[in-house]
Amino acid sequence: MKKLILILTVLVLSFSVPAYAAPDDGLALKSGDAKVAVNGLVCDFCARALEKVFGKQEEVNAINVDLDTKIISVSFNEGQNLDDDTITNLITDSGYNVESIDRVE
Repeated sequence: MKKLILILTVLVLSFSVPAYAAPDDGLALKSGDAKVAVNGLVCDFCARALEKVFGKQEEVNAINVDLDTKIISVSFNEGQNLDDDTITNLITDSGYNVESIDRVE
């Protein structure tokens, strides 16, 4: 009887569908914030370099670099913003290519 219960338990667990949660970058974007698709992000050093560059901008509240999706999420301070040209220049001057910039509405 114990073997039967064990076998049934193993079978049930092996055929159960795993649940995956969407990754939480911990950055709540609001209207006017930017999501930037960047080509060339491959390592943690890349992420830290861009965090340092954007961290020097007084308009930027927070930044999250997702190496899996190659997306940089930029949250701005209330009432402040950076235009697309400035964002592009900051990223290209760091050695990366901007594919697109999307603003949160």
